[in-house]
This record gives sequence, C-alpha cells and structure tokens, in this order.
Amino acid sequence: MNLTRRSFLAGSGAIVAGARPRPEGLLIDTHIHLFAADQRRFPYHANGTYQPPSEDLEPYKRFVREAKIDHAIVVHPEPYQDDHSYLEHCFSREPWAGFFKGTCLFDAIDPKTPERMEALVKRNPGRIVALRIHAMGERGAPPTTSGAIKNRDLRDPQMKVAWRKAADLGLAVQMHFLPYFAPQIEALASEFRDVPVILDHLGRAGLGTKADYRAVLELSRRPKTYMKLSGLPYSSKQEAPYLDAQPIVKQAFDRFGPDRMIWGGLGYDVAAFEQKVRTFDALLDFASEEDKAKIRGLTAKKLFGFGG
Repeated sequence: MNLTRRSFLAGSGAIVAGARPRPEGLLIDTHIHLFAADQRRFPYHANGTYQPPSEDLEPYKRFVREAKIDHAIVVHPEPYQDDHSYLEHCFSREPWAGFFKGTCLFDAIDPKTPERMEALVKRNPGRIVALRIHAMGERGAPPTTSGAIKNRDLRDPQMKVAWRKAADLGLAVQMHFLPYFAPQIEALASEFRDVPVILDHLGRAGLGTKADYRAVLELSRRPKTYMKLSGLPYSSKQEAPYLDAQPIVKQAFDRFGPDRMIWGGLGYDVAAFEQKVRTFDALLDFASEEDKAKIRGLTAKKLFGFGG
C-alpha cells in the first residue's frame, strides 16, 4: 500500500526518537561530494562552476561510523574540476580500509584526457570507478569547447576516444545530464556495449518532457546501463519524501530492476540520513525487502567491486 504524507510524517517522529534501526544489510552511498575545509591546501578550481560550503572528510568519517554506512563513492565534484588532489586525500584518510572509491572528471574532448585518466587510475589502483560527464546544456545551446568541464559535445569524435579509454581501464561512464540528451547517450552506449553507463539522479526526469524521459527509460534496453536513485528534488515538486516522484521511481524500477538500480545521496549527518531512509522506504514501498536490499548496496557492491 502506498504511504500517504500523513503516515510518513507520523512515522518520522518514531524514527527520530530512535525506534527505527539502521536498515539491515549492506549500505553503500553511491553519490557523495566532499569539499575540504582547508581551502589553502585544497582550493577550488578557477573554472569551478560553484563554490559550496565545506563538507569536510573528518566530520564525514564520524558520521559514517555513527550511521554504519559500509562504503561510499566520492563523486568528484565540479568545484575542483580536473584537480583530484582532495579525492586522493580522501582515499588516503578513509574511515577504514576499502571504504571509498571515486569518480574522475576530465575534459572528454581533450586529447590529453586518456593519458591523464590512465595516470590517475594507476596512482589509485582499484579506486577510480567511473569517468563522469556533464551534459547539462539547455536545449538548443551550442556545446562548450573550453572553460568549465561541462556540456561538451557528446557527438565530438574525441568523446569516443575518452569512452574507449574508459573501457580499456575498466571504468564506467557516469552521465549527469538533462533528459533530452538520452538519444546521444544511447548512440555512445550502443557503440561501447561493454562500458557500464550510470544515469545520475533518476535522469532528472522533472527537467524534460515526457517524451524526453521515455528516451531515458529506453536506455534500460542496454543491459549495462544503471539508474541511480538520487537527486529526487529534480523530479519532484514537493518536499521530502517527494511522494509525487513515486511514479517515476516505479517506472525506473520496472525498466531497470533492482539489479541495475543504486542508491545515492545519504546525507552528511544522522538526521539527514534518517530522512533519506524514510524517503527510500516511502518511495519503494511496492518493492520486496530483497529488492530494496539490492538497491541499498548489493547492486553497487557488484558494480563497483567492493569487497567484504
């Protein structure tokens, strides 16, 4: 039975009071950004697209111990652009051995990118899991060719070179995109069939037309394409638990299934984490516990190669 907002809010009080335990099974947060408090040592890049407040590693380590999160993927964020110094710092100071893996960000149409990707992967064996590509340009806007690493032309020949290198390195390609880019992603995925493709934030369903989102869902025909349950405000006009987005979640579940859905954005403190858990349970109240356990961590463990 679908949860109503009233039942969600009624249950949330009990959870805050400590009545609801941590979900059983493996918990992997597949989408966190970390930003150093020490801006002199780890400054934001001159081409960074925004300057966020600190979400520093040290308080995050305390949080994951308290919340009992098993692993996390650091999605290397745009403020650092192609400087991965803080990502590598996080690898070297993780809460416990093997906790972190991460994505990288390079200019996919820069001829130097394949070599730079390989160097980063070799410095951090087993840590880099995906090349993240941003395709967020407004419909009709020309793609960028320089400046902030964002909105490069997915049809540029050099884009295929970057995807081919990702394949050679055993990396996924993680797409952060507006829905209308789905056909261009399909064209690349059809050529690089062995490359896992991760679709961020439910494909940002709320930022395109119904036809656009149908094309996003059609990407499920590619057996190595994964949908990430994250970024729910991009697909909802409500506050948490974003119940108006449940039809979108259900569509994604029906098309990708629990073996190709992962969960991300679990928060940076216990209160936020508890809200994320309540939201997950509300939006996936139609799924079996076995399927929810896959989305909470088991699918990500297999996709990203976490041990233990």
